[in-house]
Amino acid sequence: MESAYITHNFSPVFDRNSRILMLGTMPSPKSRETGFYYGHPRNRFWKVVSDVCKEPLPTTREEKIAFLLSRHIAVWDVLAGCDICGADDSSIRNPKANDLEVILASAHIRAIFTTGTKAHQLYRKYCLPKTGIDAQLLPSTSPANCRISYEELKSAYSAILEHL
Repeated sequence: MESAYITHNFSPVFDRNSRILMLGTMPSPKSRETGFYYGHPRNRFWKVVSDVCKEPLPTTREEKIAFLLSRHIAVWDVLAGCDICGADDSSIRNPKANDLEVILASAHIRAIFTTGTKAHQLYRKYCLPKTGIDAQLLPSTSPANCRISYEELKSAYSAILEHL
């Protein structure tokens, strides 16, 4: 598969009451197809976060947005664009970071979490110098990260609760 320059094509989810910011790397092809974050049917993000928050699993885009805002969770991605092969984060070249000030200037963010190693590395390199806020690394919920069990994910993602 050849790499292509991909531009992030949907807005962050947040409001002025958002307390935590959860950042992925870049929307996968399936997420771009569905037009929303963590759109692959086997991605465990929505199940994990809703279980951690003791809420019903949101299934539609509208339910996911309502869930995030009601729990004071902002979601976006570290990158606004990059060259990438499919969904392979290790293939990322020419990254361009999102301007997180869009969220940080209007929301009371208490903590930033990155959902995967590549998101964390890119955040530290391109965003941390501007935000001055260190991010906590959470394991990726991607179907490619099958070595992490659901229970391990749930345990790791429970860290968000102290900031909500």
